[in-house]
Amino acid sequence: MARALDAELLSLAARAGAANPFGDERRELDMTLTSGTPDEPSFFRALERLDLALDRHAGPSRLARLDTVERGTMERAILFGAFHRYLREMDDLVTRQRAAGASPVPAPFARSLIAHLALRGIDAPRAERWLVLFFQMRRCFSFLTEDLAGAGPSMRRLRESLWNAVFTRDLARYEAVLWDRMEDFATLLLGETGTGKGVAAAAIGRAGLVPFDAKKGAFVPSFTESFVPVNLAELPDSLLESELFGHEKGAFTGAIAAHDGLLQRTRRHGAIFLDEIGELAPHVQVKLLRVLQERAFTPVGGRKVLRFEGRVIAATHRPLDELRRDGRFRDDFFYRLSTEAIVVPPLRARLLEDPGELTALVAHVVARTLGSPSTEVAGEVEAAIARDLGDRYAWPGNVRELEQCVRAVLLSGRCAPDRRDAAADLDAHAAVLDAMRRGALSADGLLDRYCALLYAQHASYEAVARITGLDRRTVKRHVLASAKSDAA
Repeated sequence: MARALDAELLSLAARAGAANPFGDERRELDMTLTSGTPDEPSFFRALERLDLALDRHAGPSRLARLDTVERGTMERAILFGAFHRYLREMDDLVTRQRAAGASPVPAPFARSLIAHLALRGIDAPRAERWLVLFFQMRRCFSFLTEDLAGAGPSMRRLRESLWNAVFTRDLARYEAVLWDRMEDFATLLLGETGTGKGVAAAAIGRAGLVPFDAKKGAFVPSFTESFVPVNLAELPDSLLESELFGHEKGAFTGAIAAHDGLLQRTRRHGAIFLDEIGELAPHVQVKLLRVLQERAFTPVGGRKVLRFEGRVIAATHRPLDELRRDGRFRDDFFYRLSTEAIVVPPLRARLLEDPGELTALVAHVVARTLGSPSTEVAGEVEAAIARDLGDRYAWPGNVRELEQCVRAVLLSGRCAPDRRDAAADLDAHAAVLDAMRRGALSADGLLDRYCALLYAQHASYEAVARITGLDRRTVKRHVLASAKSDAA
């Protein structure tokens, strides 16, 4: 009987260790492991039972006597137990490395973890491999839970997709053959402006594999150096290629010295984040397509072909299907870029799923803004939102707008100190709806009014351009046309 119970526990642990920690399968396995109460004390009691079962059945000589299937189950159970045995040490290292920045921080638990795996029967080379993968997995989990706030269905699905973007859906296959080949997998993040695509990209980029240097007793280089972000919309056309690909001395007027581009500065197993990829000119798309297909590029004005060592993560709020139809986004570039397309949900959708999501987000933003949690300030912010915006507010600026709301409350006690009077907003919207019902607006006239309403809310042509998918000059023309119409 005891042997059968041990076998069931080892099998459950083996399956849980291979499952995505944010997926339904893992939640169901945790429920079974903890007899339906998957809180922390119950989970650690299950780990203690697992440790005792491994003491009875694991070890180099015992593993050698098992057939292939049994050995695989036993190894995965050993790895599951070892990973959770060193959770606190790994979490502490993530925290200390974030604070230290570029300087690698010692990992004193590393030798102990390798020795523990060896006692259980995992040979030295694989134990060292799993040390690296354990730290990578815990780092990724930390970024996805601490940096991306919210526990609603959309956010759970987002975390599950981001985890798969790092480790694939099959952790065993990742460990066996893909752990050093993930640079071949590009990721495209889609979603409205302000939803948190940059945070999601950073979670993937900083969760890349970092080797362990036994001589230094540390993971080198620091994971804080593995993510290279660039907003393509902020770079003028004259500098874009030089910034991405680098240039040789004399390549153009003013190039008085050679310059390493961002692609060259992206480390092996690191990632470059190309934000606002929808703004990229077609001729630059061709050069980046070569990077994705051949992992090669040439600096501006140079002849030497360089190798790109990292991974490409891209994001856009623009409708790429529309850009492709208009010939502004190449089909071949799109297909190669979108190995995995992940949608980051808008805030309004998250709040419709779970209104309590706002409380979690406010607490998260307040803690990040102040440097520590404050239930008092979070309560003030929620009260201001209820008073100034109401519970049906659509949050067009998403999480970024919420962040600004928190700052506004800290400064003035109100969510939107520069917002027009709410009654005036309602009158403006009512006037547009009335004109539409009467058939008094042409398509251009409707677009004029819509852009004008958005401009009144955001006071920025760039913001309206991002929301509507129009370029800034077109937005300005529609806003001025609306003002001219009103004046007439």
